[in-house]
Amino acid sequence: MTEATTIGLDLAKNVFQAHGADAAGAPVFRKKLRRDQVLAFFAAQPPCVVAMEACPGAHHWGREIGRLGHAVKLIAPAYVKPFVKRQKNDAADAEAICEAAQRPTMRFVAVKSEAKQAAAAIFRARDVLVGQRTQLINALRGHLAEYGLIAPQGPAHIERLIAQIEDPDSGIPPAARACLAVLVGTLRHLQEQTAALDAEIAARAKADETARRLMSVPGIGPLIATAIEALAPPTGTFRSGRDFAAWVGLTPVQRSTGGKERLGRTSRMGERTLRRLLIIAASAVVRWAKRKGVPSDSWLGRMLARKPPMLVIVAVANKNARIAWALLTKGGVYRAPAVTA
Repeated sequence: MTEATTIGLDLAKNVFQAHGADAAGAPVFRKKLRRDQVLAFFAAQPPCVVAMEACPGAHHWGREIGRLGHAVKLIAPAYVKPFVKRQKNDAADAEAICEAAQRPTMRFVAVKSEAKQAAAAIFRARDVLVGQRTQLINALRGHLAEYGLIAPQGPAHIERLIAQIEDPDSGIPPAARACLAVLVGTLRHLQEQTAALDAEIAARAKADETARRLMSVPGIGPLIATAIEALAPPTGTFRSGRDFAAWVGLTPVQRSTGGKERLGRTSRMGERTLRRLLIIAASAVVRWAKRKGVPSDSWLGRMLARKPPMLVIVAVANKNARIAWALLTKGGVYRAPAVTA
């Protein structure tokens, strides 16, 4: 019987689907596997390429199957979809994964180690807490606006509204005040938890030599430095800093045709947490530059003189991403270029 050189595995909670193909791409087998049968099945297979979609659980199965001697490759789901023929089902998905993995130009996702995933968990948890905090702040603003109480935008100004809730002479009905006090208590608890995670991230950055080198870049602090280490794939995955910035999603979408180059808004591909942090930090750099001033012949000064602020912010974030890739790849610390008089 012909042996499979590539196996496409469609992951699921309980019932998995495997599709084996030989070197020519011809089907060798199609098999359903229960969750407790997966490792035993692959242990019985000769060493081959096992491909899966990069989805929740893929890195776990990638590590487990890799220990059995197979070469594991993860593929972004968007790259698998074009290979699905007509009907959408588990067997068709497994076949599409297998076929996509055999393409010579296919791009793969590196399998993350348990330590890498553990390092990223703190950022995922922080994102959840920040999202819940924003929801509570918006809820408080909406409720108090019904009584004519408003405050400027931004989390820093929410204390004005909280003071109104806690003031018995503010005119808020007692029934509403009791309910809003519950939201305030939850908000303060979330703020404490977020601050604790921020302190943990800062401690990690201080103890890590690579993070300290990344923090030498203007606009990269402890949060971004540790996020780059935890969330970004190995630097060898990218040929250049430009490729890394494109993976983060800080390059424009191309819709070029007929020899005419058409560039749109930023692609927003890749790691959205890292992209958001880089843009927030870049906006702070641009605000500081506009308030304090920068040399007119510097790169940032020339950009501010001829480009809209948001475009400059994205350009600064893009530049910081490329500098971070260079520091991770080549070592050293950031040295600001000399400005000629």
